[in-house]
Amino acid sequence: MDLYYFYSGHEFEAWKYLGAHVEKKGGVTFRTYAPHALKVSFTGECNNWKETAMKRVYDGKFWEVCLPEAKSGQMYKYRIYHQDGSFIDHCDPYAYWAELRPGTASRIYDMSKFRFHDDKWMRTADARRNRPMNIYEMHMGSWRKKDDASDTGWYTYSETADLLIPYLKENGYNYVEVMPITEYPSDASWGYQATGFYAATSRYGDPDSLRTFIDKCHAAEIGVILDFVTVHFAVNDYALWNYDGTAIYEYPYSDGARNEWGSNNFMHARPEVRSFLQSACDFWISQYHFDGLRLDAVGNLLYWQGDTSRGENKGAIEFLRHMNKYLKIRHPGVILIAEDSTTYPHDTDPVDAGGLGFDYKWDMGWMNDTLKYFATDPRYRSEIYHKLTFRQSYAGSDHFILPLSHDEVVHGKASIVNKMCDLYEGKFDQARAFYLYMYTLPGKKLTFMGNEIGQLREWDEKRQQDWNMLKYPIHDAFHHYIMKLNHIYLENSALWEWDYDDRGFQWIDADKVQECIYSYRRMSSNQTIVFIMNTGALPNRYTWSTTAKLKLLLASDENTWHGKTDFTDPENTPYRHDGCATITIPGKSARIYLEY
Repeated sequence: MDLYYFYSGHEFEAWKYLGAHVEKKGGVTFRTYAPHALKVSFTGECNNWKETAMKRVYDGKFWEVCLPEAKSGQMYKYRIYHQDGSFIDHCDPYAYWAELRPGTASRIYDMSKFRFHDDKWMRTADARRNRPMNIYEMHMGSWRKKDDASDTGWYTYSETADLLIPYLKENGYNYVEVMPITEYPSDASWGYQATGFYAATSRYGDPDSLRTFIDKCHAAEIGVILDFVTVHFAVNDYALWNYDGTAIYEYPYSDGARNEWGSNNFMHARPEVRSFLQSACDFWISQYHFDGLRLDAVGNLLYWQGDTSRGENKGAIEFLRHMNKYLKIRHPGVILIAEDSTTYPHDTDPVDAGGLGFDYKWDMGWMNDTLKYFATDPRYRSEIYHKLTFRQSYAGSDHFILPLSHDEVVHGKASIVNKMCDLYEGKFDQARAFYLYMYTLPGKKLTFMGNEIGQLREWDEKRQQDWNMLKYPIHDAFHHYIMKLNHIYLENSALWEWDYDDRGFQWIDADKVQECIYSYRRMSSNQTIVFIMNTGALPNRYTWSTTAKLKLLLASDENTWHGKTDFTDPENTPYRHDGCATITIPGKSARIYLEY
């Protein structure tokens, strides 16, 4: 490892030097960075948890020992002595694997044995700017479980792949985003309070099981995105906090050290921290073949504690720009996504053009406005009509993903279906129209597991999804509706080719306030689709100008989906006259037509 690169914050491969490395000639070499330690000892299974002294190397701030008797799979820790003579046993910040919680030891792992079979996929990987991206967000431990009554009962990564891939293909998802799987102590944190930034959590198997999961996804032409946290880390004293008796990863002063989640903020102005984090990002891309990274809570990097009134965090912004620029140089096909709820400009502009260098940004404004709109009684929606038109006024400012993530179905927020303003069956009517609106807007799509079956309860990481709900006709119909919608999205270029091009969207009517009707066209180089939605309480007769023939692609009110309209009746087809088309569209429903 180049010390200059490490200390200047330019290192992207610190994981090749630090951590535990199985040697070809036998044994394992251990190295750690503890610049202020009085001394460091190795302790683990291979020496019966006794102390073996580690020696200072390089500039005296790194510690190393090579143990011929150490083997892959064995547990270990570093006993780090502070200047006052006290010590704490730490897990290895660069470990590839860890002991299953509540254990806290690191585990040796030989990463050199696995072979991927996804060369073709990797050669054609790109950011999919002009291609469809329908993302299924999932929590690895609660999508399905072997034993739903157990607090574990988890499938391994590889076993999950065998169940998940056919489901994704049938349902029309071409990407899966996994919530954080970097090692973490508490199940309830969902992985967002990490202790091992290079370690795939042992809850679901070993690192090669995870690599098998990704390899299988790629064989089925499904991309895999990792939700990764670069803002903060867990407070546990055996991990990064106060690692060598001093704050080498976190802020050394109280103001700014802890955040709203009670965890330690990384000090991104420190070059060694930058090298640690950007090397971790490179590690997951290069060693696991993740197609993209979704960076959590980017707003807390852009502004101090995520509070715009406290001003920009210049050090963290510089870190983001540098990391994103060089990750794209090192891995041109990688997809970088920002979860940023702020209005910080140009998240998705290239770094050299003054942007942050992300490929996509979550559109949190659209999510909040749209969910509030559909939670409002249809009788009063005319008063907030333009909540749904406002989105297109800023749609060109960044490259957006429309997200309905795990955050929207927890902590008393209700499931997506239960957010809809209506009684039971009416909630499903509203949700079908809502999803049709979402999938016809410009922008890539993301929805959380369980949303597609109309799950009624909030997500709970301890339980698998309520798959038994599919025995009820209304849930089964809703599920098949979402499946149909997903495949229409994937198969029709008008819904994605010009997502970020002004040619791709055209309002037909954006001022039918009293009627609560919205209509627009989506276009591509070879296709035009018309979207019409009536969010009011009552049916309305609607006419729009078109000389084209019309083919119904999907109607949210069709009786096939548990709606109330029979489309075998000619009365429910558009009436053509003098270059116009006219339909009667029920309240709380939406339709899309192909113009040809």
